[in-house]
Amino acid sequence: QVQLVESGGGLVQAGGSLRLSCAASRRISSIYRMGWYRQCPGKQRELVATITSGGSTNYADSVKGRFTISRDNAKNTVSLQMNSLKPEDTAVYYCVVTDAPISWGQGTQVTVSS
Repeated sequence: QVQLVESGGGLVQAGGSLRLSCAASRRISSIYRMGWYRQCPGKQRELVATITSGGSTNYADSVKGRFTISRDNAKNTVSLQMNSLKPEDTAVYYCVVTDAPISWGQGTQVTVSS
C-alpha cells in the first residue's frame, strides 16, 4: 500500500482559492489512477476528481470549471487547485489511490465561510 499525506486545507471565504497537495510514500509513476474524494458534514464520501497516469481527468459535476487536478510523478504528488470556492465545498478532502490495493490519506479539512 501507498501512504498518502494531504496538506493545504484551511479556512477560506467564499470565492477564494485553496490548493491541496498529496504526498505519496513511493513512486506514483506506476499508479494508474489517483484522485480526491470529499466527505461533507452528514453526507457520504463522494468523488471530486481523478487523474490517470496518462493525464486523463474526471470531475464531479459540482466542481467542473472550478477545480483542477494534477499530478507530478517526479515529486510523487497529486494536487487539487480549488477556485471560486463555495460554502457547500466545505468538507474533509481525502487523497486516494484507486488502483488495488486502494489507499486513503487521513484527510484535510476545508472550510468555506459565506
